[in-house]
Amino acid sequence: MRPATSLPIYVQIRDALIERIQSGELKPGMRIPSERELVAEYRVSRMTVRQALTDLVNRGLAERIRGNGTYVAEPKVEQVLNPLVSFTEQMARRGIVPGARVLETQVMAAHGRLADALGLRIGERLYRIVRVRTGNNLPLALETSHFPYELCRGIERFDLERRSIYRILDEEYGIRLARAIESIEPTVANEFEAEVLDVSVGAPLLLLERTAYTSTGTPVEFAKDLYRGDRTRFVTEGRIPSP
Repeated sequence: MRPATSLPIYVQIRDALIERIQSGELKPGMRIPSERELVAEYRVSRMTVRQALTDLVNRGLAERIRGNGTYVAEPKVEQVLNPLVSFTEQMARRGIVPGARVLETQVMAAHGRLADALGLRIGERLYRIVRVRTGNNLPLALETSHFPYELCRGIERFDLERRSIYRILDEEYGIRLARAIESIEPTVANEFEAEVLDVSVGAPLLLLERTAYTSTGTPVEFAKDLYRGDRTRFVTEGRIPSP
């Protein structure tokens, strides 16, 4: 039976299902009651139930398997924005096996925003490294990073699929990142992004843009990372300044 509120009916049903997921009544991998079952339970139209289920899928809480129903999705992977921690370390802390697949490593000339972000002159060389980042073999992010060439010459000779780039910078070049300026905004997957992240074209993504610095303020990395919206959420901690 529906609770008595002023919220749209499909939102009430969606929130009731979310509560059942969060309480553990519906666990990851379990089949959510069918449209027919929910229609009977809530005494609403099939269109209303379908809208509620679609909202769950769009939020990454459920996934549809064609011809087999709607199932509770695996929990989203949390990415902590502060302090600055590598993807590899964040996955390991959560008991998730991190991985990477290198799509591109090239030396290119700095131009426009890349030059500004990394404190380079137009035309100076930089590295562009593009990788698909995985957690337990599931593609989670498309990572495009840029580094000044003179700071990390020969970085392509290291194992960029099994080692954290931040660790390589620290252990091989003595470069330790200390802080970063990051921004997040929503976007959707184009054809290439959809293919490498195993999502549909137009699927929601989160664009994380980052410029990382050493403790002396030297810019070392400018990155644009695209995270699957159905598998990732970002967490940050704010502190209230003392009066």
